[in-house]
Amino acid sequence: MSAADSAPTARFGWDVGGAHVKVSLADASGAVLDVAQWACPLWQGLDHLHRTIDLVFARWPQARTAAAHHAVTMTGEMVDLFEDRAAGVRAIVAALAERLGASLRFYAGDAGWLAATDCAAGWRQVASANWLATASWVATRMVNALLVDIGSTTTDIIPIVDGRVAALGMTDAGRLATGELVYHGVVRTPLCGVAHRIEFGGAMLNVMNEWFATTADVYRLTGELDPQHDVQPSADQGPKTQAASRARLARMIGHDAHDASDLEWLQFARRWRALQLREIGANLLRVVAAHPTLAAVPLVGAGCGRFLAAALARDEARGYVDFGALAGVPDALAAWAATCAPSVAVALLAVHEGGSQRHRARGVSARAA
Repeated sequence: MSAADSAPTARFGWDVGGAHVKVSLADASGAVLDVAQWACPLWQGLDHLHRTIDLVFARWPQARTAAAHHAVTMTGEMVDLFEDRAAGVRAIVAALAERLGASLRFYAGDAGWLAATDCAAGWRQVASANWLATASWVATRMVNALLVDIGSTTTDIIPIVDGRVAALGMTDAGRLATGELVYHGVVRTPLCGVAHRIEFGGAMLNVMNEWFATTADVYRLTGELDPQHDVQPSADQGPKTQAASRARLARMIGHDAHDASDLEWLQFARRWRALQLREIGANLLRVVAAHPTLAAVPLVGAGCGRFLAAALARDEARGYVDFGALAGVPDALAAWAATCAPSVAVALLAVHEGGSQRHRARGVSARAA
């Protein structure tokens, strides 16, 4: 990532999550100029969001000017800082409105773009709509595809049929029921949430239901987790080295790291990887079963864990398209654009405001779950 030059028509796309804030800068023509991500543990307080806004202003001074346009999507309303999701939307909207000015608009799917003053009434459309922003933009580029966005915490599996988002669930609860939302990511997921039994040393062992290790430990050992995406604290608040990751993995099955060789712990990490990939793949099959026309379509990979989406595509002999390449951003930004796909998508949808209305999710108002 490199800071972009100031532009009087700067368009900023924000994805405000519970653990990260991702922001993209585009110009009025829809060219993506820069992308960045910051750790923001929102569950610890709104002051983290305000500090992140300060970092955005420091990176892009034009973001605080009246000429800047800001388009926002979010998932952060789900964190347990807030009494419920409606309160979360109100709090995040208020914090952003205080800092970002009158041009601020919030992505609300089928409801279009809402001003801050309209979000209290329209909170259901604003809440956790970042997946819909990404899928709606992908649907402007691909007629039939499966968007697989694997991030630090969750996986979205979104069907696109005939150039339209064909998701059966429109809320987190509804998407959990359909397999379109899977609470598996490559950084923050506790390993006890990946599997309850795993093979080690020729025996099947029960897994300790303790937050001793996370998926970040697995992908540090396999070498697939980019250090730039490894910004959350480890389970024990300890170092993010391979040695420390081996120690945390060992604890999951009642061992110490010195009980086995480094190669054996790498093989153990690969077993965890296989189990997580199997779970994501099982949900992919559920989504495909509901849309048989997608049996052989390409996967569009997004998120910092899209290397698993690419692995799924290889396993199923499907095509694979990286979101960064699909967005046509410069090579130097392509990886970050894919990692921060919802922020890129919401920026580009805002540039072509009205285009998002032509690519609505099918039947949003009728079947919100």
